[in-house]
Amino acid sequence: MSSGERSAPRAQSGSPSAARRSRFQVGEDGDGSALIGKADRAGDAAYARAVRLFVAEEQNHARMLALLLAAGGSRTLTGHWSDAAFVRLRRLLGLRVELLVLMVADEERHVPFHCVRLREALAPLPAPARRATTLAWQALLAGAAAVVAADHGPALRSLGLPRRTFVSETLRSSPAMAAAMRGTPVPRAPLPAAR
Repeated sequence: MSSGERSAPRAQSGSPSAARRSRFQVGEDGDGSALIGKADRAGDAAYARAVRLFVAEEQNHARMLALLLAAGGSRTLTGHWSDAAFVRLRRLLGLRVELLVLMVADEERHVPFHCVRLREALAPLPAPARRATTLAWQALLAGAAAVVAADHGPALRSLGLPRRTFVSETLRSSPAMAAAMRGTPVPRAPLPAAR
């Protein structure tokens, strides 16, 4: 067993999809203490409570993924380079940066929650600084989408989603989120072409 694996009830299945699920599981399995601490220091008790609920939900995702992996005879990982890079990047600066990085990987239903908080956090900045911040976030999102496409291409393909389509759809969603963070009108997505 490598230093990055934990024992599971059954032997590792060795399938590529099990290895990918293990990587997703490790990304959900943090204790959230850094994020919770930053939320506490922000001075908004309601937001700090919401962050604790968010962290608890992510930990529950990790628990369920670990059970799924164990049921399939796979092992969970204690770490992976992509998760370590994501965590280091998230913790570089304060709460704003952590939220911007979290939004790169977050589920769609959490995005409005983070957009509201980021809109409030970015509001004191001049409009050009808000624009620069959200452009940097979009560049980070593009990089993360490329890493996911490269690292999880076979899993995406098994879902009928080519890597390029995954990246382009991810990038297509970013202008609306960036506008919501800046507090500017949200651009409407173009309608699909008639066939």
